Amino acid sequence: MKKVLLVFLFLITIQLISHGSEIVLKGVYQGKNLYVMNPFSSSGVGFCIFEVRVNGQITTDEINSSAFEIDLSIFQFKKGDKIIIFIKHKDGCTPKVINPEVLKPQSTYLASLMKIDREGKLSWSTTGESGSLPFIVEQFRWNKWIKVATVGGKGTSGKNTYNVKVNPHAGNNRFRIKQIDYTRKPRYSKEIRFRSMLPPVTYSPAKPISEIVFSRETMFEIYDYYGNLIEKGFSAKVNISSLPKGDYFLNYSTKTETFKKK
Repeated sequence: MKKVLLVFLFLITIQLISHGSEIVLKGVYQGKNLYVMNPFSSSGVGFCIFEVRVNGQITTDEINSSAFEIDLSIFQFKKGDKIIIFIKHKDGCTPKVINPEVLKPQSTYLASLMKIDREGKLSWSTTGESGSLPFIVEQFRWNKWIKVATVGGKGTSGKNTYNVKVNPHAGNNRFRIKQIDYTRKPRYSKEIRFRSMLPPVTYSPAKPISEIVFSRETMFEIYDYYGNLIEKGFSAKVNISSLPKGDYFLNYSTKTETFKKK
């Protein structure tokens, strides 16, 4: 039971709420059924649960048993359809849903037609989504993949199209998208490569060092000597007057430099 409670706290795409004599489950259909442990009522006469409704309809499942299955297949749902289940039970006893995770959105998308135009707009299409999950757009910079944008997924199984503004750096660029569902395992698209003809970015620290000035707007990160991220963003100038004295690492465009704050 402790493990199940931790899952509920960790995920917000499904809600399992017990209030008095009713349990409410919300999620999306993934082609699987639910299993319920049904104890005796506190009076010792009969079982705890007396009614189960799926999207407002009373189920025909045999609930007068210590364990039973909520058969969702009979409702002819399509994958990704929204579901709300009400489990009504007597006071003084608490049923247990064994596998509530089957109502959580899963990452099942297939991405295609990924491209970037000259204005830096990344677009792609998907099919096979089975629940609304955000798409995370990543770009390869400084020898690592970093998140540069997030786009809400539509969650429907047909063709869906998306686009988002990104900021390519000078030269060769690499982008990809990913989703993470309740399993915490990311699902990646194929990489898309793009060559930008923009001139390389340069920078010069003002003297005395109070700000960093780039030749144009660029993505940047500043780390201290111990590798702690101090600041990041997208700008042509970075005010560093409040930084303590010391050595720092500066990531910008595709380059890594060091500077000393005196």
